[in-house]
Amino acid sequence: MIDFELPGKLKGQLQMTEYVAKEVMRPFARELDENEHQRPEQYIKMMWPVMADMQKASLEREKRKAEEAESPERSQEGEKRVSTYVVGMMHTVEMLAWGDVGQYLCTPSALLGGTAIEAVGTLEQKIRFLGRFADSKGDPTWGAMAMTEPGAGSDTSAISATATLDEETNEWVLNGEKIFCTSGKLALDESNGLVVVWATIDKSAGRSGMKSFVVEAGTPGVSVVKQEEKYGIRASDTVSIVFDNARIPYDNILGSPEVRKRDPESRKGFKGAMKTFDTSRPIIAASAVGVARAALEITKKKLEEAGITIRYDAPPHEQTAIERDIIDMEAELKATWLLTLRAGSMMDHREPNALESSMCKAKAGQSSTRIAEKCVEILGPLGYSRELLVEKLMRDAKIADLYEGTHEINQLIVARHVLNYSSSELPA
Repeated sequence: MIDFELPGKLKGQLQMTEYVAKEVMRPFARELDENEHQRPEQYIKMMWPVMADMQKASLEREKRKAEEAESPERSQEGEKRVSTYVVGMMHTVEMLAWGDVGQYLCTPSALLGGTAIEAVGTLEQKIRFLGRFADSKGDPTWGAMAMTEPGAGSDTSAISATATLDEETNEWVLNGEKIFCTSGKLALDESNGLVVVWATIDKSAGRSGMKSFVVEAGTPGVSVVKQEEKYGIRASDTVSIVFDNARIPYDNILGSPEVRKRDPESRKGFKGAMKTFDTSRPIIAASAVGVARAALEITKKKLEEAGITIRYDAPPHEQTAIERDIIDMEAELKATWLLTLRAGSMMDHREPNALESSMCKAKAGQSSTRIAEKCVEILGPLGYSRELLVEKLMRDAKIADLYEGTHEINQLIVARHVLNYSSSELPA
């Protein structure tokens, strides 16, 4: 029997999250959408202590894992231990995205940068870099990840940014441009912020030469050159960053600096990037579910106000077109949510989830877009007007179909897993 009951502690946490979504995020959703690049200060102030406590708990888990790895007995105990951390986070993200996904993307935390550090970094690096996000008494701090480039979008192996070792100073010198970096300005504006940058240390080595580096705020040679004006998620911070001979300490490389072209071990940098997505894609899917749920709830409320009720017990041939549309959307949303929870639960059980991660991301991006668009269609001119948030939710929903791998890329990944094909056998 599958038990979907949430632990008591998580229920209490979600009650607080629901309050933030309803009372702090939703009232400012329209204002922040119409004033792009304005920071959601009230939301940031309220969420920083919560996220700092979560980061502290995350670091304790990483320390436990390291201790278990050194002891066979403790390792066996750890494998038996089932966490609810990721599933709990997904419930939290879904609720915050229901409030306003743009503000959610401004949440003060390590964000994607932290995910990359957890995927590739050593325990010492996790403590050194992520510890700064665990101080609830300090100022809000952000992390970001810089991977996409003008000439390298979905094909991350085409990254051209370079990192060269200066042996005289024992520093890495970074050069290149990164675009569409979520929370990049927030991360670089604050003294404790950081950005994880993916670059190559040997172009001739292909994926084997791809490594990740932690670039801290205040590093000379790092500059934000553009803030994007976007179709949706307008409250969020999305920027382009240029690295011009930016020097960082040798120890800021995540993983090994070795490049052995014919050795699978040397491809850990690229595999680390993919592992980062295995973690982040279910979170993106959860946020997409939150956006779609918000649009569906507003639509049902307006239908009720117009005297239209959904007759769930009526046979399909007696239902109106609107009733069938609403029921179909609710079924699709629940199927998407269950698939998303499955991907997160596998992480909590320490099971590989690359297939399920891409499946839920592809499903959620498509479902949330379809549901939000249908809600606008059902409400007609009212749904298209700014009187309701539904048109904004339609714009917000689309991003889930694009970032963290487009729908097509995730479908390709699913196909490779199902058919057991490599990227060379089933290329993009």
